[in-house]
Amino acid sequence: MRTTSRTPVGLDLLDKHELRLVGVELRAADLRTLADAVAGALDLDPGEVLVTDVLADAVTLDVLRPSLYAHQLLGRDQAVLTAAAGVGGVDVTEGATVEARGVLGWIGAAPEVVMAAIADGRRQLDEVQRRVARRAVVFSTGAEMAAGEVRDTNRTTLERALDAAGFDVTFGGHLQDDRDRIAGAIRAAVDRGHGVVITTGGTGAEAKDCTVEAVVALDPAASTPYLAKFTPGTGRHVKDGVRIAVGQHKGSLVVALPGPNEEVRLALPAVLDGLAGGLGCDALAAAIADVLRTHLRSRAGRPVAAHAKEPR
Repeated sequence: MRTTSRTPVGLDLLDKHELRLVGVELRAADLRTLADAVAGALDLDPGEVLVTDVLADAVTLDVLRPSLYAHQLLGRDQAVLTAAAGVGGVDVTEGATVEARGVLGWIGAAPEVVMAAIADGRRQLDEVQRRVARRAVVFSTGAEMAAGEVRDTNRTTLERALDAAGFDVTFGGHLQDDRDRIAGAIRAAVDRGHGVVITTGGTGAEAKDCTVEAVVALDPAASTPYLAKFTPGTGRHVKDGVRIAVGQHKGSLVVALPGPNEEVRLALPAVLDGLAGGLGCDALAAAIADVLRTHLRSRAGRPVAAHAKEPR
């Protein structure tokens, strides 16, 4: 039996690997031969099924694979019993059945019914993923924000722009300059079903700036291009430059932007275009960084380091 889909459907067995042949009696049967016969009925290689127990009229076998394709499992119960009956010393009685738990329990199900259920599940998953991708959350970092000492213009800027772009946007709150707290807030937002997380502030070169480090803690492969580079120890600079970060956590996109509202507004078109175009982390980070480097260069009147992707 072939699946109706062009792409084979893989079924994770979810750590439930036992098949029980009930109504099967053995008379000096070779268990290895029996196991290989059952493997063949499931389109598996010899050695991928093992007899683990024989008790009265029941034989228990283990499928030594983490997953099966749908065509290897669905509606294969009679094929398994027929294969077992062809092994010397194995009597398959009338009314014999194949029992299993979990995904393997589908071995006796009508293929068209299960495939329809899988297709429906895929459609529902696609819809959930589509909705999650359009749910955004915004965080503002900094002690001055958390203390209410300054007006949070970034929140308003981001909320309006994301809402106009069709996102369901939520403000996540003001966060202290603390790597673990910022990382924890991002992690919790993703767990609540937000597909896009944007932070502002904490991307500079001072000791208090730790938002980029929070993103890297969640995604060591995050793209963290420099906007400008400094010599550590110059003024308040204890790090070697100003960076942004774009990474992922559990499939959600995380973007760490600078704190100045002017820079947030300048970066927004690149962020929104990248989201609309489905850009990867590296490409999106590069697009944002190019805009902000140009801005900083025009303000400073001197070259700014243009590293597309720096070591973490």
